[in-house]
Amino acid sequence: MDGARGMVEAAWIESEVLKAVPDAVVEVIDLHRSGDHFHVRVIAESFEGMRPLQRQKQVLAVMREHIPHPIHALDLKCMTPAQAETSGDTAFDPHGGGQGVHLRRIQRNQE
Repeated sequence: MDGARGMVEAAWIESEVLKAVPDAVVEVIDLHRSGDHFHVRVIAESFEGMRPLQRQKQVLAVMREHIPHPIHALDLKCMTPAQAETSGDTAFDPHGGGQGVHLRRIQRNQE
């Protein structure tokens, strides 16, 4: 990556997340095409049996040093493959018309 000033590439975020969760499938969306607001979907078998907050902490352990520079905002969605199948593509739209596409939805499914 070219210093703290350069735009962040989705592939770079993916490689950083994989340091935290090596078995994950990582999907990165640059929300504003501005290189600093990202929606990141992390799908991993190893999340099975973990609470949503534990999953996020595992990813944030690696990503925290990059916030707020160069990453301004990170919308993290951490789920198991089974949860990913039922979540549908609404996960990619943070303003999904009241669909509750953020982490609250995963927590509801967990209880």
